[in-house]
Amino acid sequence: MPQLSLADRHVDQAVLDGRAPSVGALFRSRVQRTPDAPAYLYFAGGGTDLTTLTWRATHERVQEWAAGLVDLGVEVGDRVAIASTTRVEWVLADLAVACAGGATTTVYPTTIAEDVAYILSNSGSEVVFAEDAEQVAKLQAVRSEVPGVRRVVALTGPGSDDGWVVTTDELAALGRRRIEQEPGLVDARIDRLGPEDLAVLIYTSGTTGRPKGVRLVQDSVVYEGAVIEALGTFTVDDLQFLWLPLSHVFGKMLLATGLQIGFPTAVDGRVDKIVENMGVVKPTFMAGPPRIFEKAHGRIALMFAQETGVKKSLIDWALKVGAEMRDTLENGDTPSTALALRHKVATKLVLHKVQERFGGRVRFMISGSAPLNADVARWFGAVGLLVNEGYGLTETSSGTTVNPPDPGSYRYGSVGWPMPGTEVRVADDGELLVRGPGVMRGYHDNPEATAEVLTDDGWFHTGDIGSIDERGFVHVTDRKKDLFKTSGGKYVAPAEIEARFKGLCPFVSQFLVHGAGHNYATALVTLDPDAVAMWAPTVGLEGRPYAEVVTSPQARELVQGYVDRLNAGLNRWETIKRFHVLDHDLTVEAGDLTPSMKLRRRAVTEKHRSELDALYADADA
Repeated sequence: MPQLSLADRHVDQAVLDGRAPSVGALFRSRVQRTPDAPAYLYFAGGGTDLTTLTWRATHERVQEWAAGLVDLGVEVGDRVAIASTTRVEWVLADLAVACAGGATTTVYPTTIAEDVAYILSNSGSEVVFAEDAEQVAKLQAVRSEVPGVRRVVALTGPGSDDGWVVTTDELAALGRRRIEQEPGLVDARIDRLGPEDLAVLIYTSGTTGRPKGVRLVQDSVVYEGAVIEALGTFTVDDLQFLWLPLSHVFGKMLLATGLQIGFPTAVDGRVDKIVENMGVVKPTFMAGPPRIFEKAHGRIALMFAQETGVKKSLIDWALKVGAEMRDTLENGDTPSTALALRHKVATKLVLHKVQERFGGRVRFMISGSAPLNADVARWFGAVGLLVNEGYGLTETSSGTTVNPPDPGSYRYGSVGWPMPGTEVRVADDGELLVRGPGVMRGYHDNPEATAEVLTDDGWFHTGDIGSIDERGFVHVTDRKKDLFKTSGGKYVAPAEIEARFKGLCPFVSQFLVHGAGHNYATALVTLDPDAVAMWAPTVGLEGRPYAEVVTSPQARELVQGYVDRLNAGLNRWETIKRFHVLDHDLTVEAGDLTPSMKLRRRAVTEKHRSELDALYADADA
């Protein structure tokens, strides 16, 4: 069977053309179609047992909260902020805002008070959902700077004596009273919304200056769900595990997909519980950034490498068989009877154990937000877990391109085909340009920044360098602003090298390539704490503190071996001549990573300027 191309893709155009006019209308339609089906699953009280909300039960709570927001003075188009980690209450609050006719302003819970004040003021948010006492305290601290915020709704915890902070029970009570007075209130609000009304404001943290508010309209959000249904990627029988930050556009659009198709979503934002929770939830699909897949790959690969004798031989054989099956499926070919039989045995003896770590029912997983090394994706494919890469930005409503899961219709190392209705082209300088329903309508109250990236005919300049191959697959090389030129005049794409190293080294956590204006490239390295703990006893460092282990001569020798392997596959000017291993890992809390686990390149570079400068001491002459 020949490999499929973009032109061969089946699309249910009627689904796209008949999509709902707004998120509220989409939710209402879903409740009407499958009222008693499961909608959201969550671990109540942080426990280990799953609680299920049907679409009907979800609707009842959302109706009360939406009417409560109206009672607090929220009008059509008004902004309501949510400052919370990923939890089921976030979903309910977001749906309530949509059904009240408002627009959600997303606020990462890790955002510092000064930036919270700016986001709330710039967006004009009038009500804020705050997760807990910590978020409420942050808002209390900047209350004088956000006079437009009339009320705060605490998702957990008590209200305040002066009434500025109310509980969700109090909000629901206001809503019930208002619905008794105006039974059709919420439906009337939903009916007033159209495709071009604002749905969400998501603030992106730029490298300089204040964050910019990305304006995504109702149709941008609804389109993301409709286009996935039109492709036939999911069915109502799927089960999503959603842990991504819902303040991030990726998580927001995955929610829209659930509304469109009707599959249930298990919601839990505890990153340290992902693998454990997957064993309980047993999802059919999950999305995440590359770091999640890199970490799982590194840990399992190390466990396999430590085996010996017959067991090691069996693992190697099973992985070889799995790789043969992976390549057959990628090519769109039908496995031979012999391969199918060998693969069945390999799965039963070895591969199923890896699959069970992810719940045992995963059809495929989606990687996005940063480049995923193709070798990591292929390793997952060999163990029977398809990880397909997609691409998009906040400004394009996340889903711009994606690799479908069907055999022959995906390509490892690419970010897939453009979504139906979305156009992608390459500018003369290699920058990817995007046009389609998902593209933002501009930055909030910032026409100058909007004009810099959005043309009059709707083409958005992504800032990413890439290409489109003969079959229509899109490939992303790096961020345009992250490309750097050495003093020898050669361009280096750091993200591509970083992803390649992560595919080679199971011990690495972060790898930052540096070298603008210098005559060679260098790197900052951090090692994964779990991987280091497994490795330390093998070199006589068992029980030593993390910082001591990773800065040891043994660790340096370990990293050097992988750097040598990396360099063997690079152009001379791209090779890493020197590196420095940090005595600590990079974290979201320290401002090194975004909440979606992307490297904050400029912040890390500035923080570790002295270590980087030392790598060039007396060497650039």
